[in-house]
Amino acid sequence: MTQTRPGGTGPLAGHTVSRVGFGAMQLERLHDDRAAAIALLRRAVELGVDHVDTAQFYDNGFVNSVLGEALRPEDDVLVVSKVGAESNPGGAVPLRAAQRPEQLRASVEDNLASLGLDRIPVVNLRRLDVGPGVRAEGDQVVDLDDQLAVMTALRDEGKIGAIGLSAVTLDGLRHALPAGIACVQNSYSLVARDNEDMVRLCAAEGIAWVPFFPLGGAFPGMPKVADEPAVIDAAKALDATPAQVGLAWLLHHSPNVHLIPGTASIDHLEANIAAGSLVLDEATLASLDAVPTRAQEIPLG
Repeated sequence: MTQTRPGGTGPLAGHTVSRVGFGAMQLERLHDDRAAAIALLRRAVELGVDHVDTAQFYDNGFVNSVLGEALRPEDDVLVVSKVGAESNPGGAVPLRAAQRPEQLRASVEDNLASLGLDRIPVVNLRRLDVGPGVRAEGDQVVDLDDQLAVMTALRDEGKIGAIGLSAVTLDGLRHALPAGIACVQNSYSLVARDNEDMVRLCAAEGIAWVPFFPLGGAFPGMPKVADEPAVIDAAKALDATPAQVGLAWLLHHSPNVHLIPGTASIDHLEANIAAGSLVLDEATLASLDAVPTRAQEIPLG
């Protein structure tokens, strides 16, 4: 592995990892070219990526199976998965909620099998309390304590190493702290900073903040970081892309931020990694900090 550590390093679930990791969801786009998916992951490892985010419900296990084939023990990559949803092939929305305790346990078992692991280092409980995205309804509205009980049991059994939370409220995080929370994944970007209080709480508690949709705009109606005039101006001045500026801003914003940008392109992967080396001076940071935050509550089902 290269000695370069993209974005520097930071703690995550008791490990020291590069602050720019890789979100594996976009590997779904390479379903018909498994060799290309494996080559992309190998290139990520060469570039110093040692934190990969995945889920069994990414292409119904395909992404996990590729990770299991591509990653080697000597790569020392921290694999983080998630439970709380499942694949919904053929549905209007590609996911459906799977929040009940027995579903969480079954999902961990499915992740172990598809990843080829005896223990998943970190598993995020995706709560569906906040958007954008699917919300829990009916029997999928489950008390957080019941979910934490099964997650803690799985940790005690050695099937998972640490517990994270995703799509959680600030009050939910506070309530969960005694269970020992390693990381939080919520939607967050320069243009959608509703979770600022949670970022600060995580920093104070030594919890890694791992934003998804770090560039906004994954769905129609969501604001996009790359459309912001201040971001475009900064990119021109720095000979960078707007996306790189948006990622660099997150790294500068708080020391507990870890990024997991995803892509199916090696060129985009290399650009995302390079964003970890982008230096934003105080004037640039001030202009970016002044960008207004906007709503991102986009329901998907």
